[in-house]
Amino acid sequence: QVQLVESGGGMVPAGGSLRLSCAASGSIFSFNAMGWHRQAPGNQRELVAQVTRGGSTTYADSVKGRFTLSRDKNTVYLQMNSLKPEDTAVYYCYALVIRPSGSPDLWGQGTQVTVSS
Repeated sequence: QVQLVESGGGMVPAGGSLRLSCAASGSIFSFNAMGWHRQAPGNQRELVAQVTRGGSTTYADSVKGRFTLSRDKNTVYLQMNSLKPEDTAVYYCYALVIRPSGSPDLWGQGTQVTVSS
């Protein structure tokens, strides 16, 4: 079974830090992209950061300079510093993969990040 398993969410005060992890497992040939999206109540899901197969990393303007995405084989990490209340959301790991069968789009179950003011 192919899946993305996330960890590291929680509640922190404004200015604090959190590190999210996402590990992919199962029959996956390769990754075309991995990263994180987030969705706050009443808002659409939005891209936070992603890294492509070629190593190009993209960040949302709202997190540039505060969040850092890194990847080690089948695991992707999101280091979040200087957190703001507006970063509060459910964070979803995402991977675009090549695999023997099934959809190329994989999503994690989501992890809650809450930043208190």
